[in-house]
Amino acid sequence: MNPFVLLGFAILLEVIGTSALRASAGFSRLLPSLVVALGYGGAFYLMSKALNSLPLGLTYAIWSGIGTALTALIGWFYFRDAFSPVALAGIALIVLGVVVLNLGSSGHG
Repeated sequence: MNPFVLLGFAILLEVIGTSALRASAGFSRLLPSLVVALGYGGAFYLMSKALNSLPLGLTYAIWSGIGTALTALIGWFYFRDAFSPVALAGIALIVLGVVVLNLGSSGHG
């Protein structure tokens, strides 16, 4: 499977796990706590597979940048976290940074 597809699924699972972490209320709720464990476990497994073909620095930059942006947006929409225009601009800069890293990387495998 394409390593970027694996990385995309890894990011998705990590974001789900992180969102469930908040919903777990300090691991006091069973179902969200299980989602945390499965989400992180699956995310790290898929990321490890992606790292067989992708450079570590690029992989981690994409992982952390997109994961941070998606998690912040979920917090904003689902958990009603407050965001200022400056915070939203910061999220946009994170996404832009990931795009620039992808455009500037040479040889993915």
